[in-house]
Amino acid sequence: MKQIIQDLKNGQTILEEVPAPMIKSGHVLIKTTKTLVSLGTERMLVEFGKANFIQKAQQQPDKVKMVLNKVKTDGLKPTMDAVLNKLNQPLPLGYCNVGEVVAVGRGVTEFNVGDRVASNGNHAEYVLVPKNLVAKIPDNVSDEEAAFTVIGSIGLQGLRLLNPTFGETIVVVGLGLIGLVTAELLLANGCNVIGFDFDPEKIEIAKKKGITAINPAEGSDQVKFVESYTNGIGADGVIITASNKSNEIISQSANMCRKRGRVVLVGVIGLNISRADFYEKEITFQVSCSYGPGRYDEEYELKGNDYPIGYVRWTEKRNFEAVLNAIDKGVLKVKDLITERIAINNFNQIYGDMRNSKTIASILEYDSTTSPRSTVNIASKSFEGKKGVVGIIGAGNFTSSTLLPNLKNLNADIKFIASSGGLSSTIMAKRHNIAKSTTDYKEILVDEEVDLVIITTKHNMHAPLVLEALQAGKSVFVEKPLALNKNELDQVIKGYKSQNVNISVGFNRRFAPIAKKMKKLLGNDNTPLNIIATMNAGFIPSDVWVHDMEIGGGRIIGEACHYIDLCSYLSGSTVKAVCMNSMGSNPEENTDNASILLKYENGTNAVINYFSNGSKAYSKERVEIYSQERTLIMDNWRKLKAFGFKGGNQSSKQDKGHYNQFKELLDQQRKGGYPIISFDEIVNTTKASFAAIESLKNGKWIEID
Repeated sequence: MKQIIQDLKNGQTILEEVPAPMIKSGHVLIKTTKTLVSLGTERMLVEFGKANFIQKAQQQPDKVKMVLNKVKTDGLKPTMDAVLNKLNQPLPLGYCNVGEVVAVGRGVTEFNVGDRVASNGNHAEYVLVPKNLVAKIPDNVSDEEAAFTVIGSIGLQGLRLLNPTFGETIVVVGLGLIGLVTAELLLANGCNVIGFDFDPEKIEIAKKKGITAINPAEGSDQVKFVESYTNGIGADGVIITASNKSNEIISQSANMCRKRGRVVLVGVIGLNISRADFYEKEITFQVSCSYGPGRYDEEYELKGNDYPIGYVRWTEKRNFEAVLNAIDKGVLKVKDLITERIAINNFNQIYGDMRNSKTIASILEYDSTTSPRSTVNIASKSFEGKKGVVGIIGAGNFTSSTLLPNLKNLNADIKFIASSGGLSSTIMAKRHNIAKSTTDYKEILVDEEVDLVIITTKHNMHAPLVLEALQAGKSVFVEKPLALNKNELDQVIKGYKSQNVNISVGFNRRFAPIAKKMKKLLGNDNTPLNIIATMNAGFIPSDVWVHDMEIGGGRIIGEACHYIDLCSYLSGSTVKAVCMNSMGSNPEENTDNASILLKYENGTNAVINYFSNGSKAYSKERVEIYSQERTLIMDNWRKLKAFGFKGGNQSSKQDKGHYNQFKELLDQQRKGGYPIISFDEIVNTTKASFAAIESLKNGKWIEID
């Protein structure tokens, strides 16, 4: 299918051929008929993509600070690699989609195949949208009209926050697409509406709709005009829908208001606010968040959990429905806002010169005869007779920044890469000369040439996908963790024993050059060690999926397992008991501030400090080992200091072992031999991570069987 994307690295707007998304639980698969180009919003994204590196940095000072901190801890090259990788990730454009439902996922009861719907889907021939971001279109509303649903909801949410009453005078600053729709909704609400814009064409459209529209370029002072219009009282409220970096707009908006007036920001403007402008009149200022309550709430948007209508009357979806109803009743008229209708293949007529465009609303039209394809061919390559042919399931940040660059350096034979949406896998396939991009991972499992499946999805999919790969007779490499609970682990163990294939888990630290040197210095005499391993992991907001025990498993199971494996590798033994204590009086099982104590069969004692409350300027990872009046100290995989050892000191670029890990993995798959980590060790590490959580719950040591 065709999809419009913005390349953030080179600034190009591209019509990309990508696989169509597969239906999944709680979602609706839509075949697109029309999409609306929101000129203001999309122009900002396109211009950001075209900006050079310095200009991008100037627009994101908070990100610059993060980059500088990363340079201090990780070094310049890893940091620049991470930044460039981020810029290599394309941005899908568009958020005003209309189409026909072609499939519904499990748990979706309010939609049926054949329904006409509006959603916040992208500019793509097929879109997969969560059910709470989709609304049915009334029979009397055309697809073109319905394409204004999301834009209308943005304006409507600003209006709801302003809470205008019948007869009030409201000013709309900026009569672009959102501004015009907002002004018309205010008229329907019984308000007197004043609109300001510098575009004569927009002024004329507004006047035809009954809006008192003024062009300041013609000499009108905006504040004085409002004073005169309201007989010196001032406006009851101001809605700012303009896009402008100037701070003057916010000052003017305050000065237009009466005492205790309200200002709501929908657009993007400079916000260097003068206290005096707002203080003297006790003016209320509020920023509107997109389409309404539910926006950016994963429980609502992705998991489909609605807010009770008795407590939250207007959600994103209910705002969508309200706008569609307004169009259906003729209260909101949008057809006269359409400037042009362009076929998707001719998208450059819209995106070629957006800065100078005078269009109000552009409608993209789609070919109704196209059929969805789950796989697209990217490169013509032969894999006949080869061993170690790879299929990758998952195309997130780890795959892009770490997995693929290392596999490329190793000349790995990669036939497939799969992602749920199809876009990220296609971009990565093109960048790394991978043969096929797919949204159907099962094509990897049934392909006879693929003998190694690499899984880098969210954690809750690891165990199920490992099982499917095993059942298909494929060897598996899966990023940590292997499983999220004992039941999943038991199933994997059973599946592994029934197949003559290998399972490897991404415990890369043991393959790092410094880790290998530490192991060599310590020797293999089974001498007990004292190990202190500290992970200054950094803060991750509580609503991010890694904290969700059902999806991410929490950071102890999902990430601290790295260091359980490392301690096992360095000690040459297996964990026999675990105790974990966490910060706080009543810590929860998804804590990320904890100390884990490990007892090993050979007498080694290890303490893993996993903290998220430390400074990002400090080293992220540190290991101390004490043995036989000798000490080793590893700092952030860049430095090793040895006390009591000859020739133990080492300084190098940061290397966490990924290259060595994947080299050994491919060599093993091609040539045979023992797995790169024994399955018994993998199971022991996984059980130890579960035991840490159990220990926290029960307040005691947990034995490992």
